Amino acid sequence: MIEEKRENRGEQPEEQMNIQEILFRYLIHWPWFVVSLVICIVCAWGYLRLATPVYNISATVLIKDDKKGSGASMSSELEKMGLDGFVSSSNNVDNEIEVLRSKSLAREVVNHLGLFVTYKDKDEFPSRELYRTSPVLVSLTPQEADKLPHPMEVNMTLQPTGAMDVYITVGEKEYQKQFTKLPAVFPTDEGTVAFLVNNDTLSSVRPESVMQERHITAFINSPFSVAKGYVNSLSISPTSKMTSVVVISLKNSNTRRGKDFINKLLEMYNVNANNDKNEVAQKTAEFINERIGIISKELGSTEQDLENFKRNAGITDLSSEAQIALTGNAEYEKKRVENQTQINLVVDLQRYMSGNDYEVLPTNVGLQDVGLAGAIDRYNEMLVERNRLLRTSTENNPTIINLNTSIKAMRSNVQATLDATLKGLEITKTDLTREASRYSRRISDAPTQERQFVSIARQQEIKAGLYLMLLQKREENAITLAATANNAKIIDEALADNNPVSPKWMMIYLVAFAFGMGIPVGIIYLISLTKFKIEGRADVEKLTSLPVIGDIPLADEKSGSIAVFENKNNLMSETFRNVRTNLQFMLENGKNVILVTSTISGEGKSFVSSNLAISLSLLGKKVVIVGLDIRKPGLNKVFNLSRKEHGITQFLTNPAVNLMDLVQVSDINKNLFILPGGAVPPNPTELLARDGLEKAIDTLKKNFDYVILDTAPIGMVTDTLLVGRVADLSVYVCRADYTRKAEFTLINELAENNKLPNLCIAINGLDLTRKKYGYYYGYGKYGKYYGYGKRYGYGYGYGQKGE
Repeated sequence: MIEEKRENRGEQPEEQMNIQEILFRYLIHWPWFVVSLVICIVCAWGYLRLATPVYNISATVLIKDDKKGSGASMSSELEKMGLDGFVSSSNNVDNEIEVLRSKSLAREVVNHLGLFVTYKDKDEFPSRELYRTSPVLVSLTPQEADKLPHPMEVNMTLQPTGAMDVYITVGEKEYQKQFTKLPAVFPTDEGTVAFLVNNDTLSSVRPESVMQERHITAFINSPFSVAKGYVNSLSISPTSKMTSVVVISLKNSNTRRGKDFINKLLEMYNVNANNDKNEVAQKTAEFINERIGIISKELGSTEQDLENFKRNAGITDLSSEAQIALTGNAEYEKKRVENQTQINLVVDLQRYMSGNDYEVLPTNVGLQDVGLAGAIDRYNEMLVERNRLLRTSTENNPTIINLNTSIKAMRSNVQATLDATLKGLEITKTDLTREASRYSRRISDAPTQERQFVSIARQQEIKAGLYLMLLQKREENAITLAATANNAKIIDEALADNNPVSPKWMMIYLVAFAFGMGIPVGIIYLISLTKFKIEGRADVEKLTSLPVIGDIPLADEKSGSIAVFENKNNLMSETFRNVRTNLQFMLENGKNVILVTSTISGEGKSFVSSNLAISLSLLGKKVVIVGLDIRKPGLNKVFNLSRKEHGITQFLTNPAVNLMDLVQVSDINKNLFILPGGAVPPNPTELLARDGLEKAIDTLKKNFDYVILDTAPIGMVTDTLLVGRVADLSVYVCRADYTRKAEFTLINELAENNKLPNLCIAINGLDLTRKKYGYYYGYGKYGKYYGYGKRYGYGYGYGQKGE
């Protein structure tokens, strides 16, 4: 029936009402949102004011990659010159990117630029970082800085006179000293700290600032930890998969420092790459120079022997027969010398290889065995790659271990090739010796002087040819060293973006706005979770499905317990008219006994029953209100009855008493009668359980149109459950901000077990001044709107404009 009335009044669907309820619950606390938003926005502004902006510095670099054609031009030119054997390194963009972002390379940059020492000007708020602008420079060697157990903080107070006070803190250790002038040194357990004057900075300082005391703080950190920080802020990515162009980006709070870091990083990278490329050529140059020195001495000795022989023997010409024999013999002797030269080269390589582990072998020194030269080249390539990887990793790296295994296998292969080559040369030497001996027998008859002359001349010629070959190889190797170009070419130099990447003011303000809105929402939500008492109809409807017959505002204490008066259209009168109407809809024909109860005392049970009885009497109906709370009678106080001993307990004790003689007429309305509880009996439960109660109610039903039973609180005693057998309808009174939500478990149990007939809910004590409820009551000629807040909205219309 109540639901039908809601539909007739055009109430909104339940989901929409829930949304409105949630909105109203938060909107009534709009000052909280305003204050929270203002505080969060101010905090965001303060954070943006104090936060150090971080900029993005980037440079575009071309890395020469043989696989993508960037190194093809140099290789082709060297091939034309016959020097391609000296260039054995093959670059790959991915590998070079890993080298560029390696911590070891970053550490070299940090050490060269001194980035492990930072300065801050404490005279400004917020403190400003000084990069290359500090008036005093603090120096500590990178080796000592690496051993610092904690970051070193150096507080300096620079006096206008040039004196300086120094206070150093390292963990729990503290050092303090005063210097009269700079430069100065300060020995500590962690190392010797030097202080120098930055003349470039002091020359640019304004004269008035020189006369002021300066407070500068320097922070010295481990270079390796600083390098890791720069590596984490460094981003290197190729522009596309088809090119070897990469973009190097660094996020840093100082644009000048970021540019210096990127430029020095590329410089150190090129230096290391060139050193890797030139390692083989440098080893080859050392070997060639050593051989030139040996051959030069042998050639000088041979020429001296030839000069002495000619002077002593007086040789001028050779006969044609001897010349033929000598020519053949000379040819084989030349081959023998070349063969011996190859043997000597192989033996020297074996000796050099046995004493130099993980050292590259000389190449292109005149070996005629192509397979041996190729094996040496591949062996050198693997050694160069190993040395390069060791700069960015350790011996325990799986890649290094695998490479070591490959190098050992290749070294064994080179040694086996050397042994096989040497055996082949020995066999060739035996054959050449045999053939040379055949020609020697043909010229055995020649003069000894002529044979000696030819032998010495031949040795001189061989030594001269070998000497010229080594000189040529040395020049070729020098050209290779000069042809080495940088591995990285800068396309776009390091530049900083105009706007900082952090903090992002728009994002900060959005976060502040979100917190400004979220904090009040969270607080209100948490407060709502901690509320364990009902606040109004919405809470009741969530806790029970029983119908709510009315929402009764909090009565004015000055008006007393009686709030409904005849010919008065106030808010309370209209409220009880609404309750009265709803009860009339719920009562069936011939049913007129209404029971009023509550969970505990203080919820307004007697107030509701008394004013409901008055409201019904105003309809011209005879109404009697019976005080069945016989343990603690309260109707005498409500209606100011003086005869407290007269009441229903007298009839229950002695049914022979005339019940109607106990009924008293009210002075409020002629149709209202009161049957108080009377004297408190010693056995109230037993009295209510007797059949005298049924007789009393039957008598009252015959004489009155409505019988209102004001019973005891059901949560404290069981008297009301006994009275419920004679009632036609039960009104359960709950009080806003007083009745606990947990008590609705009892109410729902009573309804499910039908322990009270036709149970319904009346909400009492709604404090409209607390701005949690909004009700529309129309009464009188035009009606009136009582809108105290917008947490809930229900409309009830009565009177001339209401229904």
